[in-house]
Amino acid sequence: MGVLLLVIALMLGAVLLVGVGDRLRLPWPALMLLLGLTVAVIPGLPDRFDLDPDLILPLFLPPLLFAAAQRTSWAVFRTRWRSIVTLAIGLVVATTVAVATTLALLVPGVAIAGAIALGAMVAPPDPVAVESVAGRVSIPRRLLAVLQSEGLFNDAAALVIFQTAIAATVREQDVNVGELALRFLLGAVAAVAIGLGVAWVARSFLTRITDSTGSTALTLVLPFAVYLGAEELGASGVIAVVVLALQLRGHSEVDEADERLTQRSFWNVVELLVTGLAFGLIGLDMRQVVTEAGSELGTMLLHAAVVCAVVVTVRLLWFLGAWLALRRSRDASSAPRTRAEAVVMTWCGMRGLATLALALSVPSTTEDGSPFPAGAELTVIACTVLVVTLLFAGLTLPLVVRLLGVSSDAGVEEAEERAVARRAHQAALRQITEWEERAELSEQVSALLRKRASRLEAKLCGDPEDEEQRERMEALRRKRDALRDIEATVLAAARAEVLAARQEPGVDPAAADRVLRRLDLKTLLLD
Repeated sequence: MGVLLLVIALMLGAVLLVGVGDRLRLPWPALMLLLGLTVAVIPGLPDRFDLDPDLILPLFLPPLLFAAAQRTSWAVFRTRWRSIVTLAIGLVVATTVAVATTLALLVPGVAIAGAIALGAMVAPPDPVAVESVAGRVSIPRRLLAVLQSEGLFNDAAALVIFQTAIAATVREQDVNVGELALRFLLGAVAAVAIGLGVAWVARSFLTRITDSTGSTALTLVLPFAVYLGAEELGASGVIAVVVLALQLRGHSEVDEADERLTQRSFWNVVELLVTGLAFGLIGLDMRQVVTEAGSELGTMLLHAAVVCAVVVTVRLLWFLGAWLALRRSRDASSAPRTRAEAVVMTWCGMRGLATLALALSVPSTTEDGSPFPAGAELTVIACTVLVVTLLFAGLTLPLVVRLLGVSSDAGVEEAEERAVARRAHQAALRQITEWEERAELSEQVSALLRKRASRLEAKLCGDPEDEEQRERMEALRRKRDALRDIEATVLAAARAEVLAARQEPGVDPAAADRVLRRLDLKTLLLD
């Protein structure tokens, strides 16, 4: 009962802190972490909470990855595959090596494999933390898209490195780099195959489920099933879930307006509650970390401060290098384009769930029963990096963005949204023209449809209606019964065009999603 009350309290705290964060212009996940830390120091609470570390990733990561991946598209990955590879693999490996080298110099006698394990713990920024924090700050969509792509895949490389390093430490062996690379490659390929296969099977079921509630429930079960299945088969559960989400979102049917709206609302709620619960538990688990450190906590925190500096420095150098490589690029979606943007992207390297789960899963003994080398220190350092990068960077990000003068490309983003809306408008007009050419519409019906279609682009872009438009809408409502089926077909053509545009390189999925949501809402209003 105590655990149940704690879970309910944390979810309630998440709901309340969302409003507080909006009012104070602060990231609410960071506020949830502060709430967890506050609760953890209340006298009388147990020193540890009975949450198996092996359950943290399977419980929290699949739904959060699935929700985040639905906001992007295959086209984005085809366009940004170089940045995904360099960030999700290259930067993770570089951070791991730098941290492992630093720890080996700071703590004489530490096992090299153990130092590599620490590097893997603190290497991957958390996609949920990054999106929850950076998504609320006025930064260019280009930067957020790169950060989202990085966060969706970097856990896969970090998990493989960590598991290999821990196994080598327990068995007192050296890390085999070739075996590590082969394991990651085979696991990634298998995960892609699993994600695509399950998505194909799921689509066949979803097309047969006529109830939007049932189809939404299936999308909740699938991420957990795919993650656990892939891990059992030795593949990457992270990659499998991301591929599943991308494939399902990329094959959304034109006539699934009701399902898209229901699932979007449902997943917004799931994401909020799961994120709040996860970051609240992170704060609560800090008590266990401090207790295990004992009298050596001060020394461990000094080492942790050095490791934090190394993690931030490596990330800053990496993005400065990316800026130098991209500053002459003509690709409008490239990032960073300036030194200020490189600093902002460095600041957005918040650690989260993966770091906590890996830190708490460090074994206490090796294979022969001896204590795991520097196990408590590895946990303290990893959790310190998590707290510093999430709290300090998360709470100061809005100030850093203002001081550096990095602002969102409002004009570019509006232009992208209007371009998608214009395509929807033109598709609707083409459908009406086809009917007119086949003499399937009367002059009166054709005129009414064209009047309504003439305002479609402005409506999709959120422009307010004037009094004249409201009068025209009222007149059209009186003839709605006769025009309903025809207009539904017109909107279906517009939705098909937006869905096709969403899969094309260079089209921002977020802009397409906003237009598609308005089209879906208009479709439902016909009923």
